This record gives sequence, C-alpha cells and structure tokens, in this order.
Amino acid sequence: MRYRLLFCAVLPTIAATPAIAKTGDPVEVADGVTIDPIIDLRLRYESVDQDSAADSADALTARLRAGFEVAADGFSFLAEGEGTLGLINDYNDTIPGNGVEPFPVVADPENIELNRLQIGYKKGGYSLTVGRQRIILDNARFVGNVGWRQNEQTFDAVRGQAKIGPVSLDATYSNSQRTIFGVDSPNEHFDGDLVLLNAGVDLTPVKVKGFSYLIDYDTRLAFSSQTYGVLASASVPLGAVKLDLSATYANQSDYGDNPTNYSADYINVELGTGLAGFSLKAGYEELGSDGGVASFQTPVATLHAFNGWADIFLTTPAGGLRDYYVSLGKGFKLPALPGLKAGVTYHKFESDIGGLDYGTEWDASLGFTVGPVGLLVKYANYDAEDFSTDTEKFWLQAEYKF
Repeated sequence: MRYRLLFCAVLPTIAATPAIAKTGDPVEVADGVTIDPIIDLRLRYESVDQDSAADSADALTARLRAGFEVAADGFSFLAEGEGTLGLINDYNDTIPGNGVEPFPVVADPENIELNRLQIGYKKGGYSLTVGRQRIILDNARFVGNVGWRQNEQTFDAVRGQAKIGPVSLDATYSNSQRTIFGVDSPNEHFDGDLVLLNAGVDLTPVKVKGFSYLIDYDTRLAFSSQTYGVLASASVPLGAVKLDLSATYANQSDYGDNPTNYSADYINVELGTGLAGFSLKAGYEELGSDGGVASFQTPVATLHAFNGWADIFLTTPAGGLRDYYVSLGKGFKLPALPGLKAGVTYHKFESDIGGLDYGTEWDASLGFTVGPVGLLVKYANYDAEDFSTDTEKFWLQAEYKF
C-alpha cells in the first residue's frame, strides 16, 4: 500500500470531517425582502489503492454549487445548480459506457444538474418545504444528503416540521431520491413512495426520538423496506467530565414489492467523553441479518460517515455487520492554523451470523482553515480478512462556502 509511510508523518488526525462555515449574510434588497447568494466550491484529490483492481485510482475533481435564496414574510424560494469537473480522470466514475475501467471506484462523475429547487414557508415553530431539497435527519444514519461526495443527494419531496414546546415533529413524502451518480447514470434517481417520519421529545438531560421510514421503490425492489425505531441520547455530568450517551434500536422488514420476506434488527450504543482537551468515543453498531437471506440496509443514508471511510460496507453483507469502534480526537489553538482538529478512529468488523472476521480499519484526518478556506487531509486503511480486499484511500481537499 503506497501511502502508509507517507501518512505516518501526519498522525495524529481527526475522527470526523470538519464542517466548513458559510461566510456572508443575506442582503436586504427591499423592505423585508432578502437575497442570500449560495457559493460552495470544493477541490479534492482522491486516490484509491485496492488489491482487487488492476491499477490505482487518481481523481482530481472540482465541484461548484451556485444559487440563491430569496426570503420575505416567512416565504422563501431557493434555486441551486451543481457541477463537477474531472481534472484528473484515472478512476472508475461508475458511469456505464466509459469503457472497461482498470481503476477502483471514485463515485464523483462529471456532472451538471439542478441540485435544489424549492419553495418554503416558516413561521414560529412550523415550516413547510416543497420541491427538490436537502434532507438530513438526526445524524444522517438513516436519511441524509451524502455530503462527502461531490454530487449531493437530494429528494423531490414535501416536508413539514413543527416544534411545540419540548416536542418536535418531522414528516416527509418523497417520490424521487436524486442520487450522487449524476445525470448520465442509469442510477441518477430512484423513484417510488418514500415516507419519512420522525418525532422527538426533549426531557433534559434525556432526548428521545421515534422514527418510521417506509421505502417503496418502483424498480430497486430489493431495497424496499419498512423501518421502525427509537433513539435515546443524554449528556450526564460526572465529576470533572461529561458523559455523552446514545442508544438506537430499529427493526426492518420487507415492504412494497420486495420479493424477499425478511426481518432484521439494528443496534447502536455509543459512549463519549472529553478529558484534558481530548475527545474519546467508543461504540458498537450492528446491522443484523435474517439467517443470511437478507440484512438491514440503509439506502437513503449518508453511508460514508459510518462503518469506515474506505466505504467497504456501503451495502450491508447478507450475513450482516458488527462494527466495534473507538476514536480519539483533539482540537488545537494555534494562531498559524486556526480551527485545527486532529484524531484517529479504529474499527473491527465482524459478521452478524456465521462467525466471519471481516477485517479491521484505521481512519484518520487533519483539518484546519486558512482564511475562509477549509483544508482537510484524510486517510483510510482497510485490512481485509474474510470480506472484500485490502483498500487504502487518501484525500486532500480545499473548500470555500459563501
């Protein structure tokens, strides 16, 4: 693996990709009417070294999102386009017809598309949004925008939200999931009936949410499912430290025209704390299997953020997945490198049934800002045992938002 020695020089690193803040404020163009420009520019180099591929992948891509949002008296209108350009194209971009690719996948095809087009109304604790929109629920484990990839996932949907005291309600109906694969892909969108329901209550220091996700695809039948679950989280002071606790349980079964009759469970427990400027997190995540016939899937999630950045488990194996993980991170106050954050994460992967040792993975990244630009160095190393092949990935990224 060609980057192992290179990256040892920059450890330790960060356990999560840092968020880049948007600069600039809405501009008032008339009495009570504002316009907010949208500019999101990202330049990224990504390399993939995978034992199963004939050659290594090298991708240098530039992504621009541009648009605007006009708001007045609680009403808003947002329009945003998105374009991705491949500057170095030695990678499998997932688009059929580009020839037989000797390279591993980097799922950032060249693309120009309408990313968002929505109207909305918001008053008090109530809001309604109609159109092509970004939807991220909770930590994006079940529903997200796949923000790591250059082309964002959005939804053609109607979404209503309400906040009534300690109670929050969130309901979405979508008839089209607009994927990351771009306008030239047969997988540009997956149509169907998607009902996404979320309800929570804040019982400080404990927060509880219940959710129901009903996904009935027109063509992607094996991923049609109904998922019902509950999430609880709490922050508990314990002497000089604070413990952050969370637990999630869900059950998923076949739905709509899915030809497979199955039922599988999801379990996640996580404990985090901070000490002497360091953040420490440990957890266990299980995506269960129904006897190897089918397993728990999350087809509208932001998958890259979970189960390792090498993206080995974007689709849960038929035997299910158990992920034991621990991460260590730290922020630094250095005038020369504002916002510097560093950390590292370790994963151990096993099957839910069959006793397979899938493999292990180290993930690491280093993030900081230079003026309005966020910079990121990121690395993933999956060491295969009983599943997939050894995979090593390396990223360099710069991003600017206005």
